[in-house]
Amino acid sequence: MIPEVYIDYLNKFDVEKLALTNNEILTAIEGSLAMQGKGETEIEPRTHIRPRAGVEGHFNVLRGWIGGKIDSAGTKVVGDFVNNYLENRPSEYGVLTLFNPRNGAPKAIVDATGITDMRTGAVTAIGAKYLSIKNPKILAHIGARGTAYWNIRLLCHLFDFEEVRIHSKRKESRDNFAKKLRDDLNRNITVSEDWESCISGADIIVEASRLSKPEPLLKTKWIKKGALLIPYGTMSALELSLPNIIDKFIMDDWGQAKGIFGALREHIDKGIITHETLHAELGQIVCGEKKGRANSDETILFWHRGLSLSDIALGYKILSKAKEIGVGQKLRFA
Repeated sequence: MIPEVYIDYLNKFDVEKLALTNNEILTAIEGSLAMQGKGETEIEPRTHIRPRAGVEGHFNVLRGWIGGKIDSAGTKVVGDFVNNYLENRPSEYGVLTLFNPRNGAPKAIVDATGITDMRTGAVTAIGAKYLSIKNPKILAHIGARGTAYWNIRLLCHLFDFEEVRIHSKRKESRDNFAKKLRDDLNRNITVSEDWESCISGADIIVEASRLSKPEPLLKTKWIKKGALLIPYGTMSALELSLPNIIDKFIMDDWGQAKGIFGALREHIDKGIITHETLHAELGQIVCGEKKGRANSDETILFWHRGLSLSDIALGYKILSKAKEIGVGQKLRFA
């Protein structure tokens, strides 16, 4: 007799009920990065689906496997459509599927829209934990999309900033974003009217802009010595001169440098940044195999493209907590 197969299903509302804490999110993601650094994972470079000409959007397809107690293979498909705000929709919808890596049976289907935001913010924050100067005082954040909230929330959880600056293209967007941050984090937020006033003098710079085409809006000369720059926009906002001031270049996974999008796409394609210029992957630093920041004068560039491992690890944490408190549904598959 063929064994029965059931799938755990969690929708958006189920995930929200779990109310994951900052520490739960950070611990799950940091653990997955350490496992990656120790070679206990398998990652396939992301691929993209562009459904039609004339639509400003595409799908990202991320695939991977994590061992240990998680022991799951997974795939996340997430749409990235920049004009969704016109319909009051999030720019990204995502679905995570998890599978038993020993027999291929499906294990879970989880809404990954929130997962994408949370795990992206966690990787940004953990990158800063290992790569920022010891006591950063000024955080600059470009962009106000869904991942932006978790970037700032988790960075503020780890660091006691004296100033948090934000900027985005639309005034309505940045003002609404600032209000949400003030309400949720109970702290002052500085709304900058332009890129330069936001970035100049900042210790940590996160660039999560929503550009329709590459445009060098972030000027190399604005980045102070010793800063940590974390860009991950789909379209590049960086000047080609940026590597000239960088002392260390870190990625989440070098395999993700391949593809058609990304903040350093042109730098890679033109050979300005190569595998030889890569100091380390973040997982190697987290697990202690390589050193992160050596001194306060190092200017560091950390490019994270987003890993399937982060989605799988956070998905596993979500499913574990859901079972503890009785959230979600179990669906018969076979």
